[in-house]
Amino acid sequence: MSQNTKISGCGCHSDQPNPFAELSPVLDRYADIPGSLITILQKAQELYGFLSVELMRHIALETHTSIAKVYGVATFYTQFRFEPVGKYLIMLCQGTACHVNGSKQVEEAVMDYLDIKEGETTSDGLFTLNNVACLGCCSLSPVMMINDDTYGQLTKDKVTNILAELKEIADSEKAPQEVTA
Repeated sequence: MSQNTKISGCGCHSDQPNPFAELSPVLDRYADIPGSLITILQKAQELYGFLSVELMRHIALETHTSIAKVYGVATFYTQFRFEPVGKYLIMLCQGTACHVNGSKQVEEAVMDYLDIKEGETTSDGLFTLNNVACLGCCSLSPVMMINDDTYGQLTKDKVTNILAELKEIADSEKAPQEVTA
């Protein structure tokens, strides 16, 4: 076997460990259940943050499904991502109520503070900004979700403070902890 063995195809000729071993329990449970592809893709995205081509190929092989079908399902639903996202995924609502109440100004504040555009991730990998059609929180408009937390009645100042606080938390997690005797 050559040292240049790649992890592609079925992987049966590779001496490399399975890079998707964490997904094995999910595949063991759902691979042979008709209609479970969405569940498998959701779990894969939870584990790896996004669906790479290699990951979708692995899922296709393990579920005895064509890569075209896996890719077709993944690209049909907007919940699936194909690029890595930041630690904090910002979903900014651009629905009617949010738009009328200033979501564009909030978006500008986010983009200015983080120095990114919609769909981009900050260079430090902390934040990704995605506009969404509706978060279903119209009474809180303008509104955004960051990971699982919802923030409503946003203003430029409020959103800047939220982002600064999250950045501070992330920075403190990276800083070496002092040992006190």
